[in-house]
Amino acid sequence: MKQAGVFQQRRAGVLLHITSLPSGTLGEDAYRFVDFLQASNVSVWQMLPLGPTHSDGSPYQCLSAHAANAELICLDSVKQQAWADADTLIGDSFLITLVHAYRQFGERATKFEKSEFTHFCQQQAYWLDDYVMYREIRHLNHTTAWFHWPEALRDKDPEAIQKIRDDRAEAIDIRRFGQFLFFQQWHALKEYANERGVLLFGDMPIFVAHDSADVWANPELFTLDKEGEAEKVAGVPPDYFSETGQRWGNPLYRWDKHSDENFLWWKKRVETQLELFDLIRIDHFRGFEACWEIPASCETAMDGEWVKAPGDQLFEQLTKAFGELPLVAEDLGIITDEVTALREKYAMPGMKILQFAFGDDASNPYLPHQHTQDSVSYTGTHDNNTTVGWFEELDDETKARVYEYLGGSQETIPWLLIRASLASVSQLSVLPMQDILALDGEHRMNVPGTTEGNWSWKFDWNMVDETCSIRLKNLNELYGRS
Repeated sequence: MKQAGVFQQRRAGVLLHITSLPSGTLGEDAYRFVDFLQASNVSVWQMLPLGPTHSDGSPYQCLSAHAANAELICLDSVKQQAWADADTLIGDSFLITLVHAYRQFGERATKFEKSEFTHFCQQQAYWLDDYVMYREIRHLNHTTAWFHWPEALRDKDPEAIQKIRDDRAEAIDIRRFGQFLFFQQWHALKEYANERGVLLFGDMPIFVAHDSADVWANPELFTLDKEGEAEKVAGVPPDYFSETGQRWGNPLYRWDKHSDENFLWWKKRVETQLELFDLIRIDHFRGFEACWEIPASCETAMDGEWVKAPGDQLFEQLTKAFGELPLVAEDLGIITDEVTALREKYAMPGMKILQFAFGDDASNPYLPHQHTQDSVSYTGTHDNNTTVGWFEELDDETKARVYEYLGGSQETIPWLLIRASLASVSQLSVLPMQDILALDGEHRMNVPGTTEGNWSWKFDWNMVDETCSIRLKNLNELYGRS
C-alpha cells in the first residue's frame, strides 16, 4: 500500500502541546507559534491528545475520545466575537465565563450564528450527546467515576437520564457550547496553519480511560462486568525497564463486538481525529496485533498474557472508509515481525528515537544508519527527558560514543542530535520544542510511571533566541526538509 500524501516529501516538525504555549490556549500564542514554524521551514506541528483530562492532567487518560478540553479555548478570542459583551463576559472562573458567553450568545448572536451552533450539535451528536450528559452527571456526583454512580445513572436508565436532561437542560447545553467554541477556534487555527504550509499532527491513544464517556456509553464494547467494573485491563509485560511490567488499567476491547458492527466505533473515532488533524500518531500500535491482557484483580502486569487483536481487519475497514490513512505507528519497545508486517502493510511510518540509539553496538535500530524512509526520527518524545537532560545523565563512555558516532563535532548538545535527526533518511524528523530551546531536564514534559508534576511545562517567548529560527531554517534547507 502506498504511503499517504503527507509522507511523500521530506519534512521537519516540532513537538509542542497546546498547554505548553505561554497562554496554554488556542489564542495569539498558537498563531505566533505557527509563524515561528513557517519562518523555520518547519511544516509539521505535533501535539498530544486534545481531550479533557482527569485530575492528573494526563492527555493519555481522557474523559472522551472525541471531545476537546474546553479549557484550551482562548477567552480573549471569545470576547472579540460580535455577540460578546467584553466588559461583562469574564467571570471568576473558566466555567463561569463560559456560562456568561453562552447566555450572551443566546441573547445577541445572529440567526446564522445560532444555526451554526445547531448544525454543530447535530453533526457531532453521535458523541456529543453522550459526552455532555456524562460530564453533567459526573459533576453532580462530585466527579466520581461512572461505574460508582447510582445504578440507574450508571446503567443509563431512560427515566433517570431524561430527568437529568430536563432538570439540567441549560447546564448540559453550556457544555455543548464549550465544544462548539473549541471546534470553531481549532478550525480557524488549522486553516491559518495549513495556509502557511504547516500540517497539524495529532496523537490517538489505542485505549480509552475506564472513566470516560465512551466506555459509559458503550460498555458492551469493553471488558467489563455487569456493574461496569473492569474484568481485564491493558498494560505491557515485565521488561528491561520494569521488573513487574506496566499495569495501565484501561479496559480492553471486546474485539468480537467491534467486528460484528464493522468497527463502527473505531470509524467514528478516526473520523473525529481526521477532522482535527492532517496526520495522526497511534500510541501503542503493537496492541493492534496483540494486547497484553491482565486480570483486573492483579496489582501488577506480571500475570498477563498476549491476546491476538484483529488489527488487519480493523485497518482494512478504516482504509475502505477513509482511503489513505495518514497514520504514524508508535512502534517502540519489543516489536515482533507480525507487528512490523501489519505496520508495513498499511504503509504507516514507525518511530526512531535518537536517545535510545547509543546504549549498545552498531546494530541498534535507533542509530541513524539504521533508519528507513518509512519512519519518523525524533531526538526524544514527550515521555523522554530533554536531550540536554538525557546527555547530562549519560556516563562518560556513552557520551564519548555519541560524539564519536556523530563525527566528533564541536557542535554542542542538543544541536548535535537535532542535526542527526534532520540529516536522517526518515521522511519526517520531529524535534521537541525543549530541544530547540536547549533546555535541561527541569523542562521535561512527563516522567512515565509517576503521577505528580507532569504535563505542566510551558515555554516563554523570552526563551526563543532570534537566531534559533534562522539556525533551524538553515538546517532544514541543508537536509532537504524545507
